[in-house]
Amino acid sequence: MGAEEEKRLAAAHAVALVEAGMTVGLGTGSTAAHAIRALGKRVREGLAVRGVPTSEASAVLARTESIPLVDLNEAERVHLAIDGADEVDRRKRCITGGGGALLREKIVASAADRLVLVVDSGKTVETLGAFPLPVEVIPFAREQVRREMLALGASVQMRAGPEGAFVTDEGNHILDCRFGMIGDASGLAARLDAFPGIVEHGLFIDMADDVIVGRGDTACFME
Repeated sequence: MGAEEEKRLAAAHAVALVEAGMTVGLGTGSTAAHAIRALGKRVREGLAVRGVPTSEASAVLARTESIPLVDLNEAERVHLAIDGADEVDRRKRCITGGGGALLREKIVASAADRLVLVVDSGKTVETLGAFPLPVEVIPFAREQVRREMLALGASVQMRAGPEGAFVTDEGNHILDCRFGMIGDASGLAARLDAFPGIVEHGLFIDMADDVIVGRGDTACFME
């Protein structure tokens, strides 16, 4: 089985957790897209749920799949959020944001009663850091933050879009920062949280309740 099939299996396993009446956070990226399609199939079969999309791209796909959507400001409760990750370790800490929606993803994840990450087997790691850490910054502070990341030992690349810098749904830029193996993920997250100009970063620490890994022709919860 390839990575895409593992993603599909993990996403289907997560969508099986959705119950009637739930408000569900809809993540962003290739694995989350599999979950949105699987949820759409259940909705067309009669399941009554609402989705809170974490990006405009996920909203477009959800509408295509006939999933009713609600703005987070209008949702009294998010029962379950399903999202992908670019890397996840055995402590269920992860790097996400490869799809450029880390700010909304983290907001919805923090609002949810339960966050379930879905990944293919290639995304599980012993130590975070092989995947560059996305750091979302306001354009005004981009160079100041870049210099700070360099001072912390990272190599930094501004994420490019179709016409110059990549622009998030909230109008910000993303710096992809390679720190190497991150020995103290919690400490780094705290440093980034405290720096002015950083809107959000892709380290999700102590947020995931469950991780579902697609491996070969099956998917199961990470223990």
